[in-house]
Amino acid sequence: MFKKHSIKVTLLLLFVCLFLAVGFYSPTSKMAIKNKQPSILPVVKPLQAAMEAPTGFDTETNGMVDQETHDEDRDKFMEINTVELGLGPVFNAESCATCHTNPVVGGSSQIAEVRAGRFDGSKFTEHPGGSLVHNRAIDPAIQEQVLDSDNVRTFRMSLSTLGLGFVEAIDDQTLVDIANNQPKVSNGRITGQVIRVPVIEAPGTMRVGRFGWKNSQASLLSFSGDAYLNEMGLTTPLFPKENTSDGRPIDQFDMVADPELAENEDIEIFTSFMRATKAPSRDERLAATPDAQAGNKIFTDLGCAICHVSMITTAPAGTMINGGTFMVPPALGNKIIRPFSDFLLHDIGTGDGIVENGGMETRNKIRTVPLWGLRTRTLFMHDGLSLTVNDAILRHAGEAKTIIKKYRRLPDTQKQQLLTFLKSL
Repeated sequence: MFKKHSIKVTLLLLFVCLFLAVGFYSPTSKMAIKNKQPSILPVVKPLQAAMEAPTGFDTETNGMVDQETHDEDRDKFMEINTVELGLGPVFNAESCATCHTNPVVGGSSQIAEVRAGRFDGSKFTEHPGGSLVHNRAIDPAIQEQVLDSDNVRTFRMSLSTLGLGFVEAIDDQTLVDIANNQPKVSNGRITGQVIRVPVIEAPGTMRVGRFGWKNSQASLLSFSGDAYLNEMGLTTPLFPKENTSDGRPIDQFDMVADPELAENEDIEIFTSFMRATKAPSRDERLAATPDAQAGNKIFTDLGCAICHVSMITTAPAGTMINGGTFMVPPALGNKIIRPFSDFLLHDIGTGDGIVENGGMETRNKIRTVPLWGLRTRTLFMHDGLSLTVNDAILRHAGEAKTIIKKYRRLPDTQKQQLLTFLKSL
């Protein structure tokens, strides 16, 4: 009896082993073994290694569009608008390039806008009609003026738009992670604030703000429509409501019915131009010098790089952003950029007192200015009131107080090395 059962058990075990062997060596199972994962799971290909974003002040496309298209988009960016085409009635400039042209079209400029309002000790109230006080008007009767009652007054410098396509392509979580890490590496002294703002072209969608001194916009199309309205007085389907003059309606001075641009085509071209620009480049010769390299280390050791983040990688190509209205293309996706900014709001003691999208807690906060292209500027900080890089550094306080104390204690030689590094950006 025992032998018969032993033979049966042995045959059964052989059958089971044979069955498992056949299944184990099936093509699907071979793939599972090779990839060390169950055969029911898809094979996940490794992500493509990130590549450096193209840089340069050469007016060439970054590859998102062909050069001919980029040149045509630049021409539209430079186009002069007239009253007959809808300019004004209150405005700051006749063309996008007026405020963005140094050292090439799309760059920064010495032009500043004016912001104003009133703070009563607990609440901020905008200047009538909005905190932006336009510098120009098509008729003297509607020229806006800062009011005596506006006890909050500031300039806002025009910044470069070069490389902003890469900034738009940064994933929200990347900026959130940077903000969350800052208190850990600064002993709680530095805490960048993330604010989420509406994506105008995708109603109901909120995204981490990253454009403007107060992070008031999160997409380049929203940014473009806002600029057309507030800087040139041109209404679009995206921003169809005309501005006022110190809060007073000015329809009788408006020569073209709103929206003055019947389609969003112009702001889409403006957006395409910015998305296709290269990021600002370094002065490679100066950056390679021993002084600049020593200055780079001092910059990091002091803690400056906590806010002026030297390297960020954009979202992978194919990522849908802006409420699903834009897919990150290969030219912008998975690219390493070196903006020297965290694109977050901070209180560094120079806040302009203006409240926009972020609420009262942002009143004295300013977005960390990107330092790429720093060597192309002559006026520094948000208000342009610092005339040297050293002056701008010494104005830092608030969250940067401890870092500036360290800077002040540096030997003159090391200060000059740090400044040399900054002048290479």
